[in-house]
This record gives sequence, structure tokens and C-alpha cells, in this order.
Amino acid sequence: MITIISATNRPESHTFKLAQYYQQKLREKGAEAGLLSLTQLPANLIQSDLYGKRSPEFQAIQDIVTQTDKFIFIIPEYNGSYPGVLKVFIDACAFPESFYEKKAALVGLSSGKYGNIRGIDHFTGVCHYIHLNIMSLKIHIAAINKELDEHGQLFKPDTLKFTDEQIDKFIKF
Repeated sequence: MITIISATNRPESHTFKLAQYYQQKLREKGAEAGLLSLTQLPANLIQSDLYGKRSPEFQAIQDIVTQTDKFIFIIPEYNGSYPGVLKVFIDACAFPESFYEKKAALVGLSSGKYGNIRGIDHFTGVCHYIHLNIMSLKIHIAAINKELDEHGQLFKPDTLKFTDEQIDKFIKF
């Protein structure tokens, strides 16, 4: 099972739109993928679901994560790194069954010109620590507000080329 993680809890984000785009492209290539937005996390996650505690709301999310074999993380840049809510999410997930020896692809995005290069690098370190195998082709989409059209579709030829290559390689990964 493939799960795409929209790695922010910001409502109506470019991250979620890009995650929907990846889901659509995977479907067009014959690979079904679920979509988990961190907006779905319980509001009181820090009190209810860390250190071995498990709320019914988070248990439903944990079940999805446990059943997933391959993840695509769509990660926006927050203050030169990745969103703190993504780290809290990883910390709340059960170890080792959530991510250990599973596979993932990483996609960074930013409103600036570097596409969250540092954040993807930081998150790669966390993934290595939890034994989540990262596909070597990582995508960095800069100026995301200029990359998506009014329908949430990527349209620039270079971006289309690289995301399509990443999706093809991920299906085989």
C-alpha cells in the first residue's frame, strides 16, 4: 500500500494540492495511493498520543501507517527545515512497525527559490534513524505558487519531467 503524506497541518495548502497531484499521477500509472494530510491529526496530539498513549482518533491514522509499505512525503519548507508537526507525527507513530525497513520518496516545496533542500536533508536524517529507506531521487519544487495552475496541476515542462521520473522510479522502488 502507498500512502502520500501531506506534511503540514496548514489548511488549504500548496502541499495538499501537490499531494493530490501525486495521487492523481500515480492513479494514471495504475498505482493506487491513499492520501493522509496532517490536518487530520487530533488537535490535542501532544497530550493524547505521545509516549505510548493512543487516542481512537490517532489509532485510525496509526492503522493506515502500519499497513503502508511505501510513503511519499510532500514536505513544505518551514523556517529553513520541515514542519514541526511532521516530527510530532513521526514521534507519535508506533516504533518500529510504522516505518522500519519500509520505503519512501521525498518531495520538497517552498515559496522561495530552493524547494526546501535543507528540510529534505534534515528529514532524510530522521528517516535513516528510524530505518525508513529513502529513494535517492528527491524532488525540490521552488516557487510553488508559480508551479501550480488554478486547477492544482503542475504545468512547467521541467517540473513535469522530474516529477514524472520520480513517480515512475517510485513505482518500481
